[in-house]
Amino acid sequence: MQRLIEGFKKFREGEYPERIPLFQDLATKQEPGTLFVTCSDSRVVPEFITQSEPGDMFVIRNAGNIIPSFGLHHGGVSATVEYAVAVLGVADIVVCGHSDCGAMTAIASGADLSTLPAVSSWLHHADAAKAINDAHSHSCKSSKVAGMVRENVIAQLANLRTHPSVALALSEGRVRLHGWVYDIGEGSIVTYDAASGRFMDLVEYPETDATDLAFAA
Repeated sequence: MQRLIEGFKKFREGEYPERIPLFQDLATKQEPGTLFVTCSDSRVVPEFITQSEPGDMFVIRNAGNIIPSFGLHHGGVSATVEYAVAVLGVADIVVCGHSDCGAMTAIASGADLSTLPAVSSWLHHADAAKAINDAHSHSCKSSKVAGMVRENVIAQLANLRTHPSVALALSEGRVRLHGWVYDIGEGSIVTYDAASGRFMDLVEYPETDATDLAFAA
């Protein structure tokens, strides 16, 4: 805790005074351009990775960067997606998985989660990705996990499209979808290309997105 407190003191005495106009502007409004959905993993810090400023992104973090399909039992993720799209009017939604993901490793390896009932139930939202990944051949355990991470990003993008606010925004061409996988050790990101069904290097192909033309205007 002391490290966190010292960090806040550094912010308060250094960063804040240098950005007072920004924080005064943000004090009564927010206009984020992007909804960023990623894992709760401590090694994945979306604002740091993208070098974003306060107010740039509306962020959802949970185990496995999961977005449950829209249904009768709405949870925090559904409410946040709806607010970001219908009220804040974000123009882009990023679903970002990452290397060495504990949640995806557990699914890929068939780990016994009987002592973690909440985690086990939550990860069922990745069942579609598991079915597809299990149907593929993998050269090793790490390859299977990497495949699971990518398939999960694609599956969560599909779940995202079931949300009425997102479906409407897609039909009206007001939002674009992006599926990223961040490699922690390499400091790189690959992005899903809906047109080809492949993941591409984000730096080399920055215009690539995961907006399925069948769902767009």
